[in-house]
Amino acid sequence: NPNNASYYNNRGNAYYGLKEYEKAIQDYNRAIELNPTYTLAYNNRGNTYYNLKEYEKAIQDYNKAIELNPNNAFYYNNRGFAYNNLGEYEKAIKDFDKAIELNSTYTLAYNNRGVTHNNLKDYNKAINDYNKAIKLDPDYTLSYNNRGLAYKNLGEYEKAIKDFDKAIEL
Repeated sequence: NPNNASYYNNRGNAYYGLKEYEKAIQDYNRAIELNPTYTLAYNNRGNTYYNLKEYEKAIQDYNKAIELNPNNAFYYNNRGFAYNNLGEYEKAIKDFDKAIELNSTYTLAYNNRGVTHNNLKDYNKAINDYNKAIKLDPDYTLSYNNRGLAYKNLGEYEKAIKDFDKAIEL
């Protein structure tokens, strides 16, 4: 059925998995043409632009997904990380806060907010966010590694090594 937006979105996801990003974008574009309110296609195209380091385009797509579905924590998290990569840290934190407000068990949003706090050199806030992520998912290796980096930046090397060891163990 050439008029089914979800088929194009799904094929776009397969191209995305193959890292054939231009083909993925073409399919997401077609899905959006067929269904202009298809929030997932906007989000997926945004993720593709993000991987191409085209953060402004990614943010435009996340904005559209949020406009269409303002209660989806994932869209705020994704936009937040795009803002983080542009160095727009306050906007990033605001988006991570919103994602957490919408889903208080969203481990990745806590981790990503921690990354942004770390970029702002607010290591204690970063550690608090990593602690929350680890409490939610004790096997989340990325948060152990990131918390280790924050401890290292604070000169707390023993704590850093303990976290790096845990990340390696997992």
